[in-house]
Amino acid sequence: MTQISLRGLHKTFGSTHVVKDLNLDIAAQEFLVLLGPSGCGKTTTMRMVAGLEHATHGEISFNGQRINEVPTQMRDVAMVFQNYGLYPHMTVAENIGYPLKLRGIHGAERESAVNKAAARVELGAYLARRPRELSGGQRQRVALARSIVRTPKVFLMDEPLSNLDAKLRVAMRAEIKHLAHELEVTTIYVTHDQVEAMTLAHRVAIMKDGVILQLAPPEEIYNDPVNAYVAGFIGSPAMNLIPVHADGTRATAENGVQIRVNPPRPGNLVLGIRAEDMQLTSDADANFSAELFAFELLGDATLVTIKFGSTPVAVKGDKNLRLKFGDRVGVKLDTSRLYWFDSSTGLRIREISA
Repeated sequence: MTQISLRGLHKTFGSTHVVKDLNLDIAAQEFLVLLGPSGCGKTTTMRMVAGLEHATHGEISFNGQRINEVPTQMRDVAMVFQNYGLYPHMTVAENIGYPLKLRGIHGAERESAVNKAAARVELGAYLARRPRELSGGQRQRVALARSIVRTPKVFLMDEPLSNLDAKLRVAMRAEIKHLAHELEVTTIYVTHDQVEAMTLAHRVAIMKDGVILQLAPPEEIYNDPVNAYVAGFIGSPAMNLIPVHADGTRATAENGVQIRVNPPRPGNLVLGIRAEDMQLTSDADANFSAELFAFELLGDATLVTIKFGSTPVAVKGDKNLRLKFGDRVGVKLDTSRLYWFDSSTGLRIREISA
């Protein structure tokens, strides 16, 4: 069991400061997801833990022991990458067993370990094939089996599902979550996909511009975001963020639509609300009404989009709802589920002014 600690971690490439004074403790057996857009520093952070990048400043430790100077091959980490990294001339069995070969493990011991790892990811029937004979999902499972053929101190996964289609991503998320639970190995998982973060993580660290904006369990980030950026990054669809000018009893959106709510203070604010916390209703019960911009059937629900100027607002409706472009709809808000943010700083406004 490995606890990971990052203290005052910085990484610069020339004049570019990629990771900025990052402090993070990852518990033994925890599944931590680093979530953020391209260029936010999440992959660089993971690569420093792996030893593939050297920290410009700061300390990385495993179980209290500094490892900054320890070579990658001595850190006992297993890595899974977006591009699989399989050897095309080797069979599935040879690819899975390669880490054991490097450690001098041969014969029946290696064969047994390979078979066990392959069985965990349902590849037992494919051991004699080569990567070119496999589907994308099967190749990704080979990469996973290669990482678990021995029990490492840490799993490091860098967007391993990005190359898969939507159906395979769902299946592989389940595979990874089950393996992490079964093997009880500390895992750092890097992604820009908030669905992966929500479904896989014990905790999520949302990163932007080299810093962590919020670190918390997925449900806390979803229900209690610290700022507008985090609120808009988590959720499918993302939280609606509506720039408004507020007075005591209403908020006016950029196209002049009046939203009947009680703002926390007057001035320029951002009103946040999730699609599932709104419902279509008659004008008499509505907090506002607007013209339909788009209408999407999702199977279990419908997604209605309206626009306030350039700001799209998504509302989830009943699966049997049918509307036409140009229809005018009334929208009722669950006022207990409103979020308010400062329009200048993006920070959450948590208390209503008297």
